[in-house]
Amino acid sequence: MSGRREQQAEKREEELPAYFAALGTGSPKPRQKYGGMFCNVEGAFENKTLDFESLRGGKRESQPSSRSDLSQRSSDSEGQSEANSGSRSAPLLTPADPPACPPSDGVAEELLNGCHQSDRLLIKGGKIVNDDQSFYADIYVEDGLIKQIGENLIVPGGIKTVDAYGQLVMPGGIDVHTRLQMPVMGMTSADDFYQGTKAALAGGTTMILDHVFPESGANLLTAYEQWRECADSKACCDYSLHIDITRWHESIKEELEALVKDKGVNSFLVFMAYKDKLQCTDAQMYEIFSIIRDLGAIAQVHAENGDIIDEEQKRLLDLGITGPEGHVLSHPEEVETEAVYRAITIAKQANCPLYVTKVMSKGAADVIAQAKRKGTVVYGEPITASLGTDGSHYWSKNWAKAAAFVTSPPISPDPTTPDYLTSLLSCGDLQVVGSAHGTFTTAQKAVGKDNFTLIPEGTNGIEERMSIIWEKCVATGKMDENEFVAVTSTNAAKIFNFYPRKGRVAVGSDADLIIWNPKATMIVSAKTHNSNVEYNIFEGAECRGVPTVVISQGKVVLEDGNLFVSQGTGRFIPRKTFPDFVYKRIKARNRLAEIHGVPRGLYDGPVHDVIVTAKAVAPTPASRIAPCSGKITVPPIRNLHQSGFSLSGSQADDHIARRTAQKIIAPPGGRSNITSLS
Repeated sequence: MSGRREQQAEKREEELPAYFAALGTGSPKPRQKYGGMFCNVEGAFENKTLDFESLRGGKRESQPSSRSDLSQRSSDSEGQSEANSGSRSAPLLTPADPPACPPSDGVAEELLNGCHQSDRLLIKGGKIVNDDQSFYADIYVEDGLIKQIGENLIVPGGIKTVDAYGQLVMPGGIDVHTRLQMPVMGMTSADDFYQGTKAALAGGTTMILDHVFPESGANLLTAYEQWRECADSKACCDYSLHIDITRWHESIKEELEALVKDKGVNSFLVFMAYKDKLQCTDAQMYEIFSIIRDLGAIAQVHAENGDIIDEEQKRLLDLGITGPEGHVLSHPEEVETEAVYRAITIAKQANCPLYVTKVMSKGAADVIAQAKRKGTVVYGEPITASLGTDGSHYWSKNWAKAAAFVTSPPISPDPTTPDYLTSLLSCGDLQVVGSAHGTFTTAQKAVGKDNFTLIPEGTNGIEERMSIIWEKCVATGKMDENEFVAVTSTNAAKIFNFYPRKGRVAVGSDADLIIWNPKATMIVSAKTHNSNVEYNIFEGAECRGVPTVVISQGKVVLEDGNLFVSQGTGRFIPRKTFPDFVYKRIKARNRLAEIHGVPRGLYDGPVHDVIVTAKAVAPTPASRIAPCSGKITVPPIRNLHQSGFSLSGSQADDHIARRTAQKIIAPPGGRSNITSLS
């Protein structure tokens, strides 16, 4: 009897439509509690993604093969996830299965890249490291953004899973100082935006800030557009731009305002070196800093005393010193130290935040550290070269090798300088590390083979930056993993105002991530680097800590030592003004810096007679600026429609002889009743 009932039930089930028959066959198992009310529920956090294809009734076989493959991959992924749930030692390691049909030769490479550039990723088992905390969690990435962070995430099936067990998951590096496609004497640097950003991604850097260098007489807006055009067509990673102010002119304020308000630029660099070419006077720097402060931007400075350098270069050439050693001899560390102090003084008087690029010497770093401890808003940027090597190579017998180290300010020949700078970086006196990557081939450097002043300046470092910092600071115990994230990405994002979009692993942030293996090692070599130059200034350096996976815009661009990059995929990142990280103190000081005169009565006592030889007229803001070259200076003419009276007692025509002054005993209106000047 019971057997007959079972047969009838089976028959009725067979007669049901497909969509009813499928119901319940793939439903999750009932969850059971063990050990009381407050204990874990087994399977509560398993992947519960529904398989909609299995619930679809009717003509399943008639569906396209792609949908069928998708269903199969979703089912397989779900089964694997259930088998591995609850165990951190057995992660889901395999990516989605490849398409069943073999691709044609024309699209094989595109599909290969597509497998590595999936729009959806699950990073499992890693230790997430931000500048302020570290914790274990998984990360789900979709559409180039971080969508979820946690354990046992509920994610769609068929996604690529990246294994990060035993490794660190950190924000991608941000290189705040690069000079790609830098124009020098009619040449262009060896690494353009494609080659430079490719090298950056290989080293774990997922965003760069490049310097726009306008040629002599060029409009800043025109130079900006030229840089954007080059970068948009070639860059492999996200980028933003600084603007170098190569000359002062009367319309500079309008150009800076347009760049800030319309172009998303909030940082401008002035030069204190390169006399008669790029060098600003102190008065010009004060004016520029005042404009930058009012716009809410960041003032950057290349700090060297250009006048002393110019004289030293002439002296050394007269002595017959023409090789690369002449470069470092003509740039003693004192000229950098003095210029940094002067720049900080001017910025403090203008109440403008200051960012000192390329900190190369102990003295310059000490000046920044002391000013910062006194409350000055100043930031210091050592570069890969100043942290990872020394300037003893300027005296190499190999001219090409010595020339490869030429940059300004020069790399310090003191072998203890790298250790000193890493100590200041670790304790927060220096805040950000750039690379100042601007490479030139040996043939390009050889333009200055008979005159060291003509050697194009620039070194590599964009690819080696992250590993050099880990080796010099973290592996030696000077800083921890969180401070490493701060100096390689987070501080830069905060200073230049694109945090937390960049520089943090958080829900909603850009999926620019690196999986970092602190135990792996690499040996730097020109034979394996991604730059178009013959020499690497870090040749032979062994570094602990390398990126094993690099994710840019949510796509895997480096995995197992293989790069998967495409030209033109980099996006320009606009930046807003008045970053809180910088301007909170500036705004507070503006409120407290109001100047008031002392109320007092008019002085009516005796005044000594003097012969005024020069006009004692208060200088106007325009008079503090050196006249532009080629502009005819018009002599001042007295405006007869204006009063000749001056509170200082001087007149515009004091140089004209006139009769001796007479003291009036009884002035009209009677004597003054002021009896005391206190």
